Amino acid sequence: MKKKYIVRLSTEERSHLETIIKRFKGSSGKIRRAQILLKADVEGPGWTDKKISEAFNCRVKTVENVRERLLTEGFEVTLNGKTPPNPPRAKLLSGEQEAELIAMRLGTPPVGYGQWTLKLLQKQIIELVPDQHSNLG
Repeated sequence: MKKKYIVRLSTEERSHLETIIKRFKGSSGKIRRAQILLKADVEGPGWTDKKISEAFNCRVKTVENVRERLLTEGFEVTLNGKTPPNPPRAKLLSGEQEAELIAMRLGTPPVGYGQWTLKLLQKQIIELVPDQHSNLG
C-alpha cells in the first residue's frame, strides 16, 4: 500500500531528534515520537510502520498518527503535543481560605438549614473573600 504521509526530515530536525533521544530529554511520549520520526524518515532508515511499531512497542496506528500529524500540524506540534486550549485558572482562594471553607463545611450548618448547600457555601465564601466575589458567582 502506498503511503499517504511520507516523512522527510531536514538535517536540523534529524539532529534535534537525535539529541532528544541521546539525552532522554523530555517525556517518554516525546522520546517515542522522536524515535518513530527518525525511523520513518525516507532519507534515513525508512522503516515500515509495522517494523517501527514492533521496535518501539506501540501500535501501527500510533506510527500512522505520528506521520500524519507531522505533515498536517508541523514538527513542533508532533514532537511536543498540542498545548491545552484552556490553561489552568489561577486559584481563587488561598490555602488559609480553603482550610476555613473545609472547616466550615465539616461543621454544623447555620440555624434553619439541615446541611450545607452549594449556594450556602457560596454565600459564606463571598463573606470570606469580598474582593473576589465577582469570580465566584
